[in-house]
Amino acid sequence: MRVLAIDTSAGTSVAVVENNGGSVTVLGESSVDNAMKHAETIGSAIVDALAQAGLTGGVSTTGRVRGIDAVVVGRGPAPFTGLRVGIAAAVMFAEGLNLPLFGVVSHDAVALAEFERGLTLADGEELLVTSDARRSEVYWATYQGQNENGLPIRSAGPAVQKPADLDREFELAGRKLARASGQVKASSIAKIFFAQQASDCTDGDVSALYLRAPDAVPTAAKKVSG
Repeated sequence: MRVLAIDTSAGTSVAVVENNGGSVTVLGESSVDNAMKHAETIGSAIVDALAQAGLTGGVSTTGRVRGIDAVVVGRGPAPFTGLRVGIAAAVMFAEGLNLPLFGVVSHDAVALAEFERGLTLADGEELLVTSDARRSEVYWATYQGQNENGLPIRSAGPAVQKPADLDREFELAGRKLARASGQVKASSIAKIFFAQQASDCTDGDVSALYLRAPDAVPTAAKKVSG
């Protein structure tokens, strides 16, 4: 199975990843670290990732891009504008080409990357993944290791909080933490999906995890006297 994976929770990342009987291979990946120009970079990133994977043979008689079986998108948590660009692109790609669409919590992919780099949790220790939520806050989630299929086991979150308040809560609860943050790679989003498949827990929910109201709000209507 080959999937097109997209994540714009921080920068812009697109990958084509294949799962062949449990052997996962990244066929193409294009990532841009700029956290402000998702709309300008998402299209070229998709084209680049498909080209790296050699998937430029057009559309099949079923209306699907030859060689792509599904689309997977990171749901965040992340700020409003960037996140919706990636989700909108995934929805349009999937609907336009008759492909199934799945959602993944982006912090799960960061946790997976840490475990793949060799992180081992001590007894009673959890992995705390954080990302910038702006307004002097962080998005966060905690993990207790991986299941038998390599899927990170999320123990709390995702949520949003001020770092000092978060640290105080964990300290009072006596929780031991390893910490991680960083860019989300679309290849890790795809790997989470494949681990979910093996664990029979894929998710068709692609709603954005903003976790709070957007910064932009409608202007209040003018009061009319008389």
